Amino acid sequence: MELLLAAGIGILTAVGLYLVLRAHTFPVILGLTFLSYAVNLFLFAMGRLAIDRPPVIVPDAAAYTDPLPQALVLTAIVISFGMTALIVVLALRGFLETGSDSSHLDAPRGGKGDAP
Repeated sequence: MELLLAAGIGILTAVGLYLVLRAHTFPVILGLTFLSYAVNLFLFAMGRLAIDRPPVIVPDAAAYTDPLPQALVLTAIVISFGMTALIVVLALRGFLETGSDSSHLDAPRGGKGDAP
């Protein structure tokens, strides 16, 4: 189970990094989303994988799961949703202003002596 989870985190991270390094804004947004999914899975794994154990301490439970990673993941989900919404609005605004989805920054071209 741990190997499968580690492979899933690695694949999500690799796909996220690949998409973040693309030259257009929509793949960058998807890449950031994949990276946030990878971080969320990592936070879940940080709390150790436990099956059929209560997430809080109850008097008759012999073992319990740590509730802190679950709270961290819930917080990370809310923050990543807000971040994604902001980035989508900024990308849409940039597209409407420039007419292009490209994220290349072209250097301003001046007089005759400027390099291309």
